[in-house]
Parts: sequence; C-alpha cells; structure tokens
Amino acid sequence: MTRRPFKLVRIARAGGHAGILVFFITFLAFPFYWMLMTTFKTTIDLHDVSKNPFLFNEPPTLEHLAVLFQDTQYLQWLINTGAVGIAVVLITLALAVPAGYALARMTGPWAQTLGIAIFLTYLVPPTILFIPFARIIATLGLQDSLWSLVLVYPSFTVPFCTWLLMGFFKAIPRDLEDAAMIDGLSRFGAFVKVVMPISLAGVLTSIIFAFTLVTQEFVYGVTFITSASSYTVSVGVPTFLVRGDVYFWGSMMGACLIASVPIAIIYNFFVDRFVAGFTVGAVK
Repeated sequence: MTRRPFKLVRIARAGGHAGILVFFITFLAFPFYWMLMTTFKTTIDLHDVSKNPFLFNEPPTLEHLAVLFQDTQYLQWLINTGAVGIAVVLITLALAVPAGYALARMTGPWAQTLGIAIFLTYLVPPTILFIPFARIIATLGLQDSLWSLVLVYPSFTVPFCTWLLMGFFKAIPRDLEDAAMIDGLSRFGAFVKVVMPISLAGVLTSIIFAFTLVTQEFVYGVTFITSASSYTVSVGVPTFLVRGDVYFWGSMMGACLIASVPIAIIYNFFVDRFVAGFTVGAVK
C-alpha cells in the first residue's frame, strides 16, 4: 500500500520537473524561433493578422535575406563588428586580468571599496560620456574611424570584466599560490601557471560578455561613425532597415538571427566552463 503512493509521488515530481524544463526551454528558445519564422515569412504573411503568426501560411521566401545582403552592407558591418570586438576584447583582457587579480589579493578596508568604485564606472550612462569622448576623438583625429570605437568601448568593458574576474580570482584559495611559490615559482609564475589555468572559465566568461557588450552598443557607434561602410551591426541595421514608419521586419530579424546565433552557440558550448568557474572555490 505504501509503495503505490511513493511511486505516484515520484511520477508527480518527474512530471513537475519536466514541465518546468519545457517551460524554460520554450521561453528561452522562442526569440530564436520568432526570428527564424519572421526571416523566412513573406511580407503578406507577416502583416496578415487573420493568419497564425507562429506558422508558415505561405511558402517560405528568401526575399528578406536578399534585401539584407544586396541592399545593405550587412556583411561589411559583421566584419567591422568582429574586428572591433576582437580588438576591444584583447585590450579588456590586458587591463582587466591584472586589475581583477590585484583587487582580489589586495588586503585592507579599501580593497572592496575600490572594487565597487571601479564597477560603478560601468554604470555611468553612455549618454553622459559621449560628449567628452567626442572631444577626445576629435582631438586624436579618429572621427569616422573604427579606432574611435576601439578606444571608447573599453571604458565600459574593462570595469565590468574587472569586477567579474575579481570574483573568480577571490574564489581561488591563496594556498595554491603559496604552495607554488614554495616550490620555486615567483608570484608572476604562480599566477601564470596556477591561477590562470584554474581561472580559464572566468576569462572565457569575460571574453564573451565583453564581446556581447560591444555587439549591442549603439550610442557611441552612431555618434562617432558617419559612413555606412564603417558601421557596426547594432548601428547599421536600424539605420538602413527602419525608414520613417516602415520597418523591414523580415530583414531585421534575419540580421539579428545571424548575429545572435554564433554567440548563443558559444555560450552553450562553454556553459560547463562557466559553471565550473563559479564553483572553483571548492577545488583544493
């Protein structure tokens, strides 16, 4: 008599777990499904409210992708975004990794305060900073150049990644570095050979977050870049695919889908690394 209720409880728990899992999978996958559907739907199908918006009521079309690649410089925008993103990520790592490690190992009452102060600079809105930055860009003669974005973007990627890496480095026991230095390594050698391999998940997380911040930034891109051939994706897509009150939804969704899927795949590919990084403090 007692085994049957216990079996029902197990079935109910499994069903509840499956239901929650299906809900979150649907919730997270729906934006990609919607972008995919909108990209390949005909314009008539998109605007006909009497038809089911979640299905293809007419045969799929490549019209929107043709507009995206033939009538705009989308491919060049992707190249510009990738080039700026890679340059900014390298600069960010060069500054954020030593800064995050120094803050994590700093002792005294000012350590946490300094870390919070650095992170607060990330929260300063770009709408406040783009005017002084414009003066700097003009002085350096970098107007309408991708180098202006490479110079400006670290102003928000470095503080964010420094704060992020500081948490990863704090989770690594000091005993590991002390043991390495007892074995003959210098402080820098212990950092390179012991701390960095363990912190690889944190570094990868910082790389992806920094690149994501770059790809979605709009204010600085539209302020410092004026020629279409130098636009990034976040600026070029709304500039050329929104004309007055006409929105080229199919082409816009196609542009968003192409730009977001690689990042989503990278997130998914390294998800185990991210989880391992947040639990690295348990490693002895």
